Amino acid sequence: MNSQELNLTRADLVEMYRMMILIRHFEETTVAYFKQGYVIGNMHMYVGEEAVATGVCKVLKKEDYISSTHRCNGHMIAKGADINLMMAELMGMEQGNCGGRAGKMHQAAPEVGFLCANGIVGASETLATGHALYCSMFAPDRVAVAFFGDGGGNQGAFHEAMNLAAVWKLPVIFVCENNHYAISTSVKTSTAMGSFYQRAAGYGVPGVWVNGNDVLEVYTAAKHAVERARRGDGPTLIECDTYRLRGHHEGDEQTYRTRAEVENVLNNNDCIKRMKELLEREFSWTEEEEQALHKSVDDQVAAAVEFAMNGTPMKVEDMENHLFAE
Repeated sequence: MNSQELNLTRADLVEMYRMMILIRHFEETTVAYFKQGYVIGNMHMYVGEEAVATGVCKVLKKEDYISSTHRCNGHMIAKGADINLMMAELMGMEQGNCGGRAGKMHQAAPEVGFLCANGIVGASETLATGHALYCSMFAPDRVAVAFFGDGGGNQGAFHEAMNLAAVWKLPVIFVCENNHYAISTSVKTSTAMGSFYQRAAGYGVPGVWVNGNDVLEVYTAAKHAVERARRGDGPTLIECDTYRLRGHHEGDEQTYRTRAEVENVLNNNDCIKRMKELLEREFSWTEEEEQALHKSVDDQVAAAVEFAMNGTPMKVEDMENHLFAE
């Protein structure tokens, strides 16, 4: 994909490159503190899939909405959420974006349009459809995005959401992050035709397949889909063929795939490596710039850890605050 054809500047590409590195470093840092017992709950990493969140959210406005999954950190960061508050939330601190109550899988940052993460597989599809209905009724220039995995694409909710969105021409973009494994179940053994984008034809809406590890391919597909949604022409389904480089969760023994398979993607189709090579090839990216960018990200994540570690642990007696019922 030629960046010049997309009217993206060098600064745009560097911003996207930095975003992917920030997401990955944040994730890897949370794993380190999870293993030390500071980050509570379980961890479902987004490592390897950073180009999807980055490419899609680059197109969105702050006011646009996204709904996410149990693998939500990347989506939140790409949408502009405060990583200080995110880290505090993961450590169960009152200063967290949800007061330490949400943990990993149920965070929210409505101030940047991140309405919810959700641990229910496929729930983001129907939630985003509801968000899009709100947009069509009360905020006609906004769009909604549903991020979901290949496992979520095989839920009944997927078809219900697609059908309703198509009938009402709702401004929603369905983004399938096909990382090839629903926990340990290969998409090859669970999905007819092995793909999802073709299903869009059954609802009369565009279906697009992209290399989800190429941030410019993701960006291009998302740009067209968002423009279509803002015009009032309805939904689009984008299948991003990507790959998670860590297990389904931390502690996953990954007996369902080989180490060689993972290393092949890491060496030949890693999204961060691809972007670095593009910057070097087309924009004379230097080693000095590379080191400066990494230091900037390191400092930002270290500051988030310090903020969280200095926080106030959520109190047991306050756990039931902010509920709808006693």
